[in-house]
Amino acid sequence: MIEILPEKLIELAHKCPFPLYVVGGTCREYLSSAFALKPDYDICAPAPPELFASLAEELGFEKCAAYKNTGTVKLRAGDDEYEFTSFRSDKYVRGRHAPVKIYFTDDIGLDARRRDFTCNAVYYDIKGEKFVDPLGGMEDIRRRAIRTVAPAEKVFGEDGLRLMRLARMCGSTGFRPDEECIDGARANCRLISDIAAERIYGELRHILHADGKYGVKYGQYAALCVLRDTGVLGVILPELALGDGMTQRQDFHSHDVLEHSLRCVMYAAADIRLAALLHDVGKPYCKIISGNYHGHEEEGARIAAEICARLKVPKKLTEETLRLIALHMYDVGCNARESKIRRLIVSNRDIFFKLAELKQADYSACRDDLSEAPVITRWREIYGNMVEEGVPFSLKDLKVRGDELIAAGIPREKCAKVLARLLSECASLPQLNERNKLIITAKRVLRDV
Repeated sequence: MIEILPEKLIELAHKCPFPLYVVGGTCREYLSSAFALKPDYDICAPAPPELFASLAEELGFEKCAAYKNTGTVKLRAGDDEYEFTSFRSDKYVRGRHAPVKIYFTDDIGLDARRRDFTCNAVYYDIKGEKFVDPLGGMEDIRRRAIRTVAPAEKVFGEDGLRLMRLARMCGSTGFRPDEECIDGARANCRLISDIAAERIYGELRHILHADGKYGVKYGQYAALCVLRDTGVLGVILPELALGDGMTQRQDFHSHDVLEHSLRCVMYAAADIRLAALLHDVGKPYCKIISGNYHGHEEEGARIAAEICARLKVPKKLTEETLRLIALHMYDVGCNARESKIRRLIVSNRDIFFKLAELKQADYSACRDDLSEAPVITRWREIYGNMVEEGVPFSLKDLKVRGDELIAAGIPREKCAKVLARLLSECASLPQLNERNKLIITAKRVLRDV
């Protein structure tokens, strides 16, 4: 493994009067022949952080942060980032993410047992150029298996966030948890509610993109299935989990509401996966209230807004997600008038391509059909015609400015609404996009805005 390590790190290891180890992801990646696009390095040693940091700084490493209580030092050298921790053993209060007491040690076995999974508890002695495997993690990596470093009940009971890390690990690596691991997670699934919302959303974001780290096909779907099977999904997203076992029309769907939602994420482009996960979150509510799924897109947008607020999803992503959910059923039967579709495209130009991606993923998730959805074929043709006709897609494409409308008698306070109406009119009649025609049209639509 020495050949994949940065020269600067090797130099540091030889400078240290104690063994310096690479641990965790880098070892797992090397042993499983799966490498991240941008590596980061977890390193550790039976040495105090102050001594290690001083040695590293003497070699030109930049110290970015230091946390004395946990024996952690973050370093940078060029483009490479490192996180050092002193060997330690942690004591937890059930469910608390952070340890309540930390004991520093020189025992590598104790350090290994304070980690989460055996595949992350394999060490590489840089100076000695050899692996050290206190808990049999190398064999688990070979088997592509996930096993906890101690009884699963204890591991998940110590830190609720490990419940989501299990799912992320399964999705990103393609490894499979053993039965004890799943049972332990299931028994402790309620502990995720003790974790801060920001941490839950951070893990969920990684899970939705789990396929990207090592290129594991449909890794995001596998990760979500682990969340479902351990009961964690029902705690963090109870509104979505209500769809488990809720049947849909057999002539359109092969899966229940929850499975369809997970498969929508499986087939979705990376930039719309939160919307894909939540696009049908209104269905369980509508079914319970009215006995059918009518209007689930509107209810879904409302419920998704509550979820995003609860998980502290960034505002911009929240707004985009809600718009996509509200629009995902539009023209599902390919029977909307073309003029309405043109107006929809223009008024939602900023998210139009993402909306098309969501509708395609939704279609594919119904029956695992990867062919192009009929509605996408139709919309692509309409959009192509609009481009060819020179339809203005934004206000800057209109051949009239706001100050020109004001000069022509349009009240300043109504100018923005009139411009929006002109853009909508030009979607179906691009020949209107001439200055004089737009001014005449502006005066006509003034009374309606």
